[in-house]
Amino acid sequence: MFVVLIVVALLVLWTWRTWPRLGHLIYDASIALEARLYRLDKITMPIAEMGMVTYQAGPDTPDRTILMLHGFSADKSIWLRFAKHFVDDCRVIIPDLAGHGETGFKAGGGYNIPVQAERMIQLLDVCGIGKVHLIGNSMGGYIAAWLAATHPGRVASLTLLDAAGLPSPEPSDMGRMLEAGRNPFLVNSAADFRQLYGMTMASPPWVPRIVLAAIAERYQERREELAEIFDDFHASEPMTARLSAILAPTLVVWGRKDRLLHVSSAQLWANGIPGARLEILEGIGHMPMVERPRDMAALYREFLERPRR
Repeated sequence: MFVVLIVVALLVLWTWRTWPRLGHLIYDASIALEARLYRLDKITMPIAEMGMVTYQAGPDTPDRTILMLHGFSADKSIWLRFAKHFVDDCRVIIPDLAGHGETGFKAGGGYNIPVQAERMIQLLDVCGIGKVHLIGNSMGGYIAAWLAATHPGRVASLTLLDAAGLPSPEPSDMGRMLEAGRNPFLVNSAADFRQLYGMTMASPPWVPRIVLAAIAERYQERREELAEIFDDFHASEPMTARLSAILAPTLVVWGRKDRLLHVSSAQLWANGIPGARLEILEGIGHMPMVERPRDMAALYREFLERPRR
């Protein structure tokens, strides 16, 4: 019995000491496995300032290339379960935006929206792509909208999922926190991360606690980097005066329960972009492609097949 107690104590001690590290291993391995299962290859593309790490898959179809842009503090992996529905008949490109994921962060590297958008033009040039179907979530939606307004010849269609870039008629939970001087993305503890995670999605997919602990640790380690990126992109020119310059067929999608960017912003996008189509998703939060990847993929494919003319 004494030996059993010692073994149990050692196991508890090992688990406690390796908990976040083990979570990192599980998380990274599961993401790599999913990418492999969905036939998405990791490819580093050399642009002017950096090597931009991407997932890429699908046939080389010039008129069916989709560029998927993640939001602030996220990375390319959030698109995996959505992207798998398009790799058979579309070329799919999913970058880690500058300062995020495996592309990495450089202090003073420039993370405002115009600079991020120009990096996407460089990425398209390196990939040999003329026109692209753009889909972006949150900050990625802001970048996508900026691209569509400033480089209309490069955008075949635009889809915005809970996009940043416009003032909100009604304050979100995050908006009230920012007004009070607190940014929920700047995580100091596991408790802070749990609060942030609860704000990002209304019905998140199941994730083991050990993996959530690892992600929380990464947020804490990147706190200063995220602060610089947030300040840069948050100070960018709003899209308000540029919406009428977006000529591509546009789909605006918003989760009714979004706590980061209030659903009242959706109508501003739809009203400002000529001919835009608006879809409000009930029971969904800030990340429709993560919360309901199959349903969101079906909606997006229907939009691609019958775009507004």
